[in-house]
Amino acid sequence: MAYFKGKLIAIGGAEDKGTDLETGEIFRNNLNFFELGILKRIIQETGGIEKRVEVVTTASTIPREVGENYLSAFGKIGCSNIGVMNIRNREDAMKEEYIERIQQCDAVMFSGGNQMRLTSTFGGTDFLEIIKRRYQEEAFVIAGTSAGAMAMSNTMIYEGNATKAHLKGEVKITTGLAFMDNVIFDSHFEKRGRFGRLAQAVATNPSCIGVGLGEDTGMLITEGNKMEAIGSGLVIIIDGHELRHCNIADIPEGNPISVENLKVHFCEKGNGYLVKERKFIVEVVENALVNKSVAVE
Repeated sequence: MAYFKGKLIAIGGAEDKGTDLETGEIFRNNLNFFELGILKRIIQETGGIEKRVEVVTTASTIPREVGENYLSAFGKIGCSNIGVMNIRNREDAMKEEYIERIQQCDAVMFSGGNQMRLTSTFGGTDFLEIIKRRYQEEAFVIAGTSAGAMAMSNTMIYEGNATKAHLKGEVKITTGLAFMDNVIFDSHFEKRGRFGRLAQAVATNPSCIGVGLGEDTGMLITEGNKMEAIGSGLVIIIDGHELRHCNIADIPEGNPISVENLKVHFCEKGNGYLVKERKFIVEVVENALVNKSVAVE
């Protein structure tokens, strides 16, 4: 596993209620930004309020409203050096203006919406390659909420109704933006009852760690490996490395799946997790990972 210099901040959502992918409904008058505490943590990890943050609203069907919400929310915590990139298609993503801006900023934030808009718009572009290179080689921060978080991994859930997630084939997976390998992110995890769909995603990809992000909750990831839970809610880790029985390869589409020995960890604020080592950490203190269960001499 490569150890990168940048940081990922994957957030479970609650800032963009503009689109419900499971019902196809759009709620234009119900934009509700996630708690400012997470925004403050993003700015802290970026280096302070004077740093440049670019917000990418490509995933949203209501990008201007979402962009205005971000500008307002960042403004409330004293940040004025914030830009919004109104990239709607691949042609926009290739514009020199946006290429220059992504080369010069200190952090990029992907909004919520539809994660397939992110992969289909940015996949294979110089814009995405610049972000990846900067994340790997520099102290560059990539944040994403809802769809923006789900697209961060190499393996990405793009569709799956929570009520049918126990049936084979109901969870659709494709390639994400690939900032991080060996994980699968899911968002709005508790509120939308998405345990079953992340469990199926992990059962079909047991080399990956499933990360279920509750609303107003996120994971700060450093070195491409160390995770720290942030925010007020819950993060659920699903580990399939030691699966025993799993029928998913042998049953027809639409049949219930059967899985044995799926490991689950619940993380609150301050808990940590090491992806490579597959190890739960009780407390993260001053950027050091400490396991309180180890005896102190």
